Amino acid sequence: MKTTQTNSKYVEWLSAEEMHEASKEWLSELLFIKDEHLFFEDLIKSYTLKLIEPEKFSDNKEVIDVLNRSQKRNNLLIEAIKVHENELQIIVDGVNQLKEEKAYRNSHQGLIKEIKEFQTNYRNLKTQLFDIIKSIKKEDKRNHLLDNK
Repeated sequence: MKTTQTNSKYVEWLSAEEMHEASKEWLSELLFIKDEHLFFEDLIKSYTLKLIEPEKFSDNKEVIDVLNRSQKRNNLLIEAIKVHENELQIIVDGVNQLKEEKAYRNSHQGLIKEIKEFQTNYRNLKTQLFDIIKSIKKEDKRNHLLDNK
């Protein structure tokens, strides 16, 4: 896996508009992920009997637990971004509040890292969930073909 270094000074150069656009984009992505979580919950309910089979239960339970933690983390990030958006006023109010502006930019930098980490973890989770469902579907199809013979 390739790691990339980010320049922490970059955030200090972002304009209020750029930070606002980034926040809006994050919020949109997280709200979409929230909808995907609901889809995954329905998918899990549809395949509950297959997911709780003894030989696969512990692995599947772990993935479902990760999904639940992901939902909670997503909700926390949504709230954090909403608060962050509301605090943008510090940057655009025209009053020089260097300490508060620096704190806001540091907060934005922290959110950049958190969102990136969350997105990476979420992509891995989605891959695991789809792999589990795909294996269940293959097994069902194989069983169906064997029953027809």
